[in-house]
Amino acid sequence: MSFIIFGDAFTFPDGKAATNRALTYAKGFTENGIQAHVICFRNEFLKQPDGKVSGVYYYHPYAREKRSRSFLLRRWFTIRKYVRAFILVRRINRDDKVIAVHIYSYRFLTHMAAYISAKSTGARVLIERSEHPLKDIRSKFHLATTGKLKIYLETILSDGVLCISDYLINFYRNLGFRNKKILLVPSTVDTHRFNINPPSPVSYDYICYCGSLTLEKDGVNILIESFWRIASHYQALKLLLIGKGDTVEEEEAVKDLVRKLGAENRVVFTGQMSRTEVPEYLCNARILALARPNSKIADAGFPSKLTEYLSTGRPVVVTKVGEIPVYLKDNETAFLCEPDSVDAFAERLDYVLKNYEHALAIGIKGRELTSTVFNYSYQTRRISEFISSLR
Repeated sequence: MSFIIFGDAFTFPDGKAATNRALTYAKGFTENGIQAHVICFRNEFLKQPDGKVSGVYYYHPYAREKRSRSFLLRRWFTIRKYVRAFILVRRINRDDKVIAVHIYSYRFLTHMAAYISAKSTGARVLIERSEHPLKDIRSKFHLATTGKLKIYLETILSDGVLCISDYLINFYRNLGFRNKKILLVPSTVDTHRFNINPPSPVSYDYICYCGSLTLEKDGVNILIESFWRIASHYQALKLLLIGKGDTVEEEEAVKDLVRKLGAENRVVFTGQMSRTEVPEYLCNARILALARPNSKIADAGFPSKLTEYLSTGRPVVVTKVGEIPVYLKDNETAFLCEPDSVDAFAERLDYVLKNYEHALAIGIKGRELTSTVFNYSYQTRRISEFISSLR
C-alpha cells in the first residue's frame, strides 16, 4: 500500500515547518508499513528533482533549469506539472495500491489536480490544515465570497480533513464537515533527530530561536527586545537567530531593529540551515525561545518549532497563545508567559537563567510529551486508522 502527499505549501526535502510536518507524516507511514511518496511543486529548480530521504520517495514534476520569461510558456509548464503528477500517481498506484492522497496546498488548482488523480485510482482524499485556510485573504469582500466558496468546494472535493488545532476543527465543523470526517493531528516531531549529545557548534552561551525572521508571526521583535532588556546582566550570553525572512524586506526589518538597539555584537544571524545542522544548535542552547504574539495565525496553528524545542530537553520559554497552554503547563513542562509583552518575556528569560538547574528539570519533563502526544509514529498510526474509517 502507498500514501501520497501532494502539494505546493512546502518545499522538499529541506524547508521550514510545513516541510517538517510533511516529512514526519511520510516517514511515519513508511515505518508503519505503508510506503510514502511526496509530490512537491515547490523549489523546482533542483539539480536532482527526484530522490529518496528517510525511506520516502519524492518527486518534483515542475522541475526546470530556470524560470521562463514567457507568460504562455509558464502557463504551459503549470499544466504540464499537473499532467505529470497525474501520470505519477497512476504509476505509483499500478505498482502499489494508493490508499490516500493527502493534499498539502491552499491553491484550488492543485486541490483539483490532486482530487482527480486520487479518484482515478480509487484513493481517499485528505486535506491538510495546519494554518487558517483564509489567512492570506485581506479583503472582506473576497473573504465573504471567493474565500468561502473555495472552502465550500474543498469540503465537497475531499473525504476528510486533518486539523492541527481545535480552532480549525470548529471552523470546518461550522462549514458543515461531519465530525467523522475531521481528525485532530497536533504538531508532530521526529525525536530521533534530537536524541544526540553533540559538542557546541559555537564558543559562547546563547538563547536560540529557529524559524522565520518576521516581526509579526513569531514575535521576533519581542524576543530581541526582551533579550536586550536582560543582556547587561549576562555579558557572556548571546541571542542566536536561525532562519531567514519570508521576504528580504521582513528580514531586513529584523536586522534594522537589532541595529537600532545597538545589539549587533550580541545578536547573531546564522541564516537558513539544513535539517541536519539545526539539531546541534538547538541541543546546545541555554534557552529555546518563542515569543509568538496573539493573532489569528496563533489561534489556528501550532508551531512545529515548539515540538522540536521540546525534543531537546532544554528549557523552553514560550508565550501563552493559541493551543500552546492546552499541551504545556507553566513551570511543569515549559515556562509560559503572557503574549505581546517585552516585560513578561524578559522576566521569564531572567527567571530561567537564575534558576537554571530547576529549568533543566522542567526541560526534561517537556521532552516526555514528544514521545507521546507529539510523536510522529503514533500520529501516523491514528491517521491510518482514520483513512480506514472513511471507507
